[in-house]
Parts: sequence; structure tokens; C-alpha cells
Amino acid sequence: MSMHSTQLRRHLRAWLAHLGVTARAAPWALALWDQALDLYARPGVETACLALQDQTKVDVCELLWACWLYRHGLTPDSDAPSHLTPIRAWQAEMTRPLRAQRRALKQLALTDPALAELRATLKRAELLAERETLRRLADLATTGAAIRPRQAQETSLAERLIDAGLMQKKSQLWALQTLETQLDPLSADG
Repeated sequence: MSMHSTQLRRHLRAWLAHLGVTARAAPWALALWDQALDLYARPGVETACLALQDQTKVDVCELLWACWLYRHGLTPDSDAPSHLTPIRAWQAEMTRPLRAQRRALKQLALTDPALAELRATLKRAELLAERETLRRLADLATTGAAIRPRQAQETSLAERLIDAGLMQKKSQLWALQTLETQLDPLSADG
């Protein structure tokens, strides 16, 4: 069952109060984009995310969203895949084609400055498309749809992702463990 938006706000306010974050600072503290960039820059996270993306077809933006939820004591619920359908369509129609075009130019761009510029433009467009995806995921979370509070006795992030239907199997457990261990410093940073 999904969390009602009032329950979500109450849960997030309690979490912020526990950390000593004022209501005025709350929007910054909860910014999915900023936290996704911070997590992605941590040691091993980029490699883990790209391995999961390329080998298991997990969407990196969904993965970072799940990490953001996990950090805030929330988790995707069993209804998450159905709520993610329009966001996944956006990724399929916009982000993945940009990524494919950027990757196709990788070798050619090494020797041709004009193609290097085109590749850089595609990379920027891909990043903007991913930012839009994360905005949509954050909006979904603020409605309370597709999420619920995480219980203290619940399993690891990897198990939560599998239970919520965001991943099919633990074939890349090392990558999931890398993400989970890098969440700990985020929690300590507030």
C-alpha cells in the first residue's frame, strides 16, 4: 500500500527534525538531484551503477531514487513498477537514444574536434534528460504513490529493490553492496 502524501510529509519532517534541519532548509535537504550527484561521485558508485545499467538493464535514475528513499527511511512499494511506467517511457524515448548516440560517437570524437563537440552536446542533453527523470521520480515520491516507510527489520537495499520489482535478481550483488555502503556516509553527513 502506498504512503499518503500527508504521511510522507510527516515522516520527512520528523526525519529532518531528528537531524536538526529547519523547515526552511528542507527543500534543499531533500533535493533528489543534489543527493544523486553526491552519491554518484562517491568511490565505486559510478562503476556500480553503470555495471547494473549495462549488465542487468536496471535504470540508474530509478536506482538513485531508491537510494534516496532508503536514506530517508522509505522504500518503493510493490506498486512501484506500475507507477513508474510513464517515467520509464520517458527514459526509453528520450534518455536512452541520447546515450546510444553519445556512445556511438566515442571513438570518432577522439580524433575529430567537431564530433567531440557534438558528443559533448549529446552528453549534456542526456544529463538534462536524466535530471528530468529524477524530477519526475521526486514528484512521484511527494505524492506518496509507489513508496512506503521502511521498517527497521527490513532487509538490505538490494533485497528492497528486488522485492519492489525494480531489479530481477542479485546477479550483481557487489554493485548493490557498493551503493549500500556508500549510503552510510550520506546518513552521517545529514
